[in-house]
Amino acid sequence: MQVTLCDVGPRDGLQNESETFEPAMRAELVNRLAAAGLPRIETVSFVRDDRVPRMAGAEEVVAQIERQDGVEYSGLVLNERGWERFASSGLDRVNVTFAATESFNRENGNASLEEAVARVEAILARTEGVPATMTISVCFGCPFEGRVDPGVVVELAARFAGRAEVVLADTIGVATPSTVRALIAQTGAQGFHGHNTRNTGYANCLAALEAGAHVLDASIGGLGGCPYAPRATGNVATEDVVYLLEGEGVDTGVDLDALIAISVWLESLLVRKLEGYVYRAGNWP
Repeated sequence: MQVTLCDVGPRDGLQNESETFEPAMRAELVNRLAAAGLPRIETVSFVRDDRVPRMAGAEEVVAQIERQDGVEYSGLVLNERGWERFASSGLDRVNVTFAATESFNRENGNASLEEAVARVEAILARTEGVPATMTISVCFGCPFEGRVDPGVVVELAARFAGRAEVVLADTIGVATPSTVRALIAQTGAQGFHGHNTRNTGYANCLAALEAGAHVLDASIGGLGGCPYAPRATGNVATEDVVYLLEGEGVDTGVDLDALIAISVWLESLLVRKLEGYVYRAGNWP
């Protein structure tokens, strides 16, 4: 089994922190993750600085990255202006996203579901030759609408099949392995983005792989969360996923001890215990 791990900590993780970090620190995090052997890193978000101040200075972050061979650096784009900034940045992969429900799109992006899908369509129309990932959020449950009809997710994923790598996100951490396994199989999605809010995130990652996915999003130290699910914890922790996969016989090519050191470093900067477990318990044996 071949698995591509994408660390989303520098973007999805830090964006949900109460503290704002300068571009130099965010670039250092990216560089540390690359040195640990992560094959893909979600590096920045090309959004307005005044709307998302924690992601301000995306171009400054990119300028301070020490590019490593074999590492794919991606950036999140929400509209065509963001695409133009991405295209000028020299990053390798573009990320686009929308939610599976009307309410979450309106709360998170001030758009209807139809408008959000149209934005993604407009961006993908300009990405010829550039690898693209399209993430559908709240695929398994929405904080405003509750359970999400799997048929809706299947239809949305089908619209982008063959044009972008499709990733299904359990944004508020309500999925269980059987639901993940079924929806990955039904959609043919290539990836899964899980949160460990109810302690099912790691089992869900294995279920996604069993169903045919080969890309897993994770966040160093378990950073992340969802502003519309106040009790939600972060993404599955990258080091915990690596420990799990390696124990199951999957060679990730990632240096687990280096990941643990990064989480210890982040803990010192954030001055709090992170959500991950392996960095506290240590590697074994």
